[in-house]
Amino acid sequence: MDSDRRDHLPGSARAVYAISVAAELAGVGIQTLRLYEQHGLLTPARSAGGTRRYSGDDLARLERIISLSGQGINLAGIARILELEDANTALTAERDRLRRRQEQS
Repeated sequence: MDSDRRDHLPGSARAVYAISVAAELAGVGIQTLRLYEQHGLLTPARSAGGTRRYSGDDLARLERIISLSGQGINLAGIARILELEDANTALTAERDRLRRRQEQS
């Protein structure tokens, strides 16, 4: 894909995919996405009219959920794993920020 075409693609955080498109891209049913949302595994953005909109980041998280589910982990276990992974990512980012600040001193 050339750079001109990539410039027109939405950023990974931009919620542009309808639930039907997200379900198709992930290879799961719409009800499965709703179930994941009910369990707090996914939190899609909402349009002004209340329609769910998924981002590239949501789709990446969905891939992780599907992978964990395929390993036989139940939804409560997946929720805990994702929570710990999110906390680890936040701590790593904070550590890196503090190191940069220390190096600049």
